[in-house]
Amino acid sequence: MHFKNYTSFIIALTFVVLYQSCFAQTTSNSKNSSLFFIPEILIGKTLEANTDFPETKLQKNLFFSLGQHNLNTNKEWAARLNYPKTGISFGYTDFGNSENVGHAYSILPFIEFSILKKRIDGLNLQIGFGSSYMDTQYDETTNEFNRAITTKINWSFRSFFYYDVFKSNTTDWRFGLGYLHHSNGHTNLPNQGLNSIAASVSAKIDGKKEDISNFEKPTFKTKSQIYFALRFGLGQNVLSQKFNSKKEVFTITASAGKIINNTFKFGGGFYYRFYEHYYAYINNNEVLVQEQFPYYTENPFGYATAFGLFATSELLLNHVGFEFDLGLNIYKPFYKIDWKLNKGYSYETSNNETVEVLGELDWYYEIKRTVSARMGLKYYLWSTDKAPKNNIYFGAHINANLGQADFTELSLGYVYRFDLKVKN
Repeated sequence: MHFKNYTSFIIALTFVVLYQSCFAQTTSNSKNSSLFFIPEILIGKTLEANTDFPETKLQKNLFFSLGQHNLNTNKEWAARLNYPKTGISFGYTDFGNSENVGHAYSILPFIEFSILKKRIDGLNLQIGFGSSYMDTQYDETTNEFNRAITTKINWSFRSFFYYDVFKSNTTDWRFGLGYLHHSNGHTNLPNQGLNSIAASVSAKIDGKKEDISNFEKPTFKTKSQIYFALRFGLGQNVLSQKFNSKKEVFTITASAGKIINNTFKFGGGFYYRFYEHYYAYINNNEVLVQEQFPYYTENPFGYATAFGLFATSELLLNHVGFEFDLGLNIYKPFYKIDWKLNKGYSYETSNNETVEVLGELDWYYEIKRTVSARMGLKYYLWSTDKAPKNNIYFGAHINANLGQADFTELSLGYVYRFDLKVKN
């Protein structure tokens, strides 16, 4: 069973998240819900992704962001998060080497929080998560030393601190410092990813600053709900550079926990995964199975699976959820072969013979085999602000072994909430 690359679906979901979180939600307090826009110039450094990575000059970025203040008496999530701003950023990046590293064109929904307001007025943290088009990729013949990016469409992430240097009636001039990342979520190899650090100068232009400053913040009662959830995931990845075709990863999870104030969701659960690549490698009796793990052929399906426990945290922003999970792999036997294939290397002898050296199962292998992580976006069909008993969501996530991408996933989930408890 094979499916096309999920990137188009991820981009579609990104636009849905943008539309719902920033522009589609009409407000009863319209004068406090004005749009703002931010032109931004960034300069920085593209970090080396691998040994002998192409030399890069100064990195240059242009970003344009559209955003919205979430000052609305009906938005409980906004009140609980001290009224963050949400929006979308459109970006252009010149990585400093047009021929070998190229350029990126990005679209990232973002959320921006005011932090340490009592101590440092004007300090904000912005986090964006979306997708990017890269016009230059790895090629084993013409661009062999850029092992960072091998696909045109990639995940993008940025995290920036902003400080308001000067404020006028309509404009906040800001200085920013932060981090940018691009990678394909292990859907093609090599995939070292492009990481950058950058500084920026921007202007947040807003014609209704004075009206917004007079907003009367409402109060909400403390409340909580126990929830139960089921999720079905369809992922996609590659095994190694030699086995570089996309195959599916199927996931089933069950979890439970508590939703606090219709905004903060915490819980834990159990996951089960089946990797088509693992199954094919065993079923085809490939080299490492023959030489080191012949008993895998007695139960290809079982040795191609993984299961474990996970803790989950999520911010619920009306129809949108930002989720981060941290897990513990209880059973993932094939990862021994996965590690040996991907952490190994090859070289040619003086007799022009190719020698392959496999990765060693060291202490770092033990950590990465044990720890899993997951991060992404959800779109809920019914507003979480209304605390519905039943809800359904669609999600787009990247799954990882510790911090290294494992597979990209689309998911369909169901959430059931038990009785709402309100404190007077």
